[in-house]
Amino acid sequence: MAIVAPSFLSANFLNLEADCRMINESEADWFHLDIMDGRFVPNISFGPMIVEFIRKTTTKVCDVHLMILEPEKYVEDFKKAGADMLTVHEECCVHLHRNIQQIKSLGMQCGVALNPHTPVESLKEVLDDLDMVLIMSVNPGFGGQKFIPNTLNKIRTLRRMITERGIATKIEIDGGVTLDNAAAIMKAGADVLVAGNTVFKSRDPKDTIAQLKKITR
Repeated sequence: MAIVAPSFLSANFLNLEADCRMINESEADWFHLDIMDGRFVPNISFGPMIVEFIRKTTTKVCDVHLMILEPEKYVEDFKKAGADMLTVHEECCVHLHRNIQQIKSLGMQCGVALNPHTPVESLKEVLDDLDMVLIMSVNPGFGGQKFIPNTLNKIRTLRRMITERGIATKIEIDGGVTLDNAAAIMKAGADVLVAGNTVFKSRDPKDTIAQLKKITR
């Protein structure tokens, strides 16, 4: 069964409390919180302060996705803000193994994200150390983009790598996830579906989440 992580990038920031309450009352498993710095990606979202406010509204997993350069400078801030899972981009980390160890030393689970052009094989030396790999199925920076079809091949390749090693690393897919393609994404081998517009722009977000939640591999 899918782990569903609604992306708050698509939430109503004039009424975040209501959206937090709705996600709490829904079947969603995680809160997916996208952090953008305007440098690594062409957009700026929010920082630790907003994560801290959101953390106070929920006991569900706060899945924080750092789309920022030099993430090591902010890891402790996001730990203090309440992140349970902290994901950094492979493309941002000169010393990726060191970044992973820093995150895990603070008691958080660690994920590494890959942009569409980055092969999953780039993680073969650190895969055993990861709790999750986030495969970007759009180019990062903005919500509402269309799913890149080749992502399915990347998921299959990564799933084979994980199975061959006998490890429990999760595969998370972020970008363009809809009710129409979610089953194919899960069948390819994904564990976690990040859904922004699909959830928050829906006429009935709770029902949409429930439909995503029923999808299995």
